[in-house]
Amino acid sequence: MTEQQVKRIQVKIDKCKKALAADKRKWGGYYDDSRGIRYLAPELYIKIKDYEGGRKYLKWFDKNFPDDSGFPEFLFEATFILFKCGDLKGAENKAHRTYFSNTCLFDKFMGKLCENRLEKLFSSLQSEEYLENFNYTVSDDEFHDFGVWIETFLSDGNFKKLALEYFEIEEKLSHTEVGPERSKLVKRLFDIKKP
Repeated sequence: MTEQQVKRIQVKIDKCKKALAADKRKWGGYYDDSRGIRYLAPELYIKIKDYEGGRKYLKWFDKNFPDDSGFPEFLFEATFILFKCGDLKGAENKAHRTYFSNTCLFDKFMGKLCENRLEKLFSSLQSEEYLENFNYTVSDDEFHDFGVWIETFLSDGNFKKLALEYFEIEEKLSHTEVGPERSKLVKRLFDIKKP
């Protein structure tokens, strides 16, 4: 990437930040951001390999949007940035959230067929179609070490147990009527998704 290209991307990052600041001013100290501008910066930081800048942005994001569950690709980008910065605990947290936001995303990244497809989808974010424009790949040299780390993360015994329980609960939910049992399953599902 040329210096000129890097500068153009830095200008895009600055525009995102300015738009978010204007949004906060407009709403009297709160964000509306219905356009989703807050999700754009991590991809831009990755393009210019400014991982420390990306990590600062993620800290700002978590502080200003603490209840935001994030989109699968955003969570993936956050995981990658934190990994590149050596924040493995933070990366594990985001990898956990990434996996449960779309259980096929890491398979797509690794160039594998999705083994963990849900039969009944409760969210369009879980669909394989959602990942049609997901272009990160382990075959990119910049992502190779991250891919090795992700494989290790996904093969951890405790994580695999949680993933299995998650799919079992999703299966039970597909035929459990509204009531106390369903509420209990939904709560457990919510707890599993939290790292």
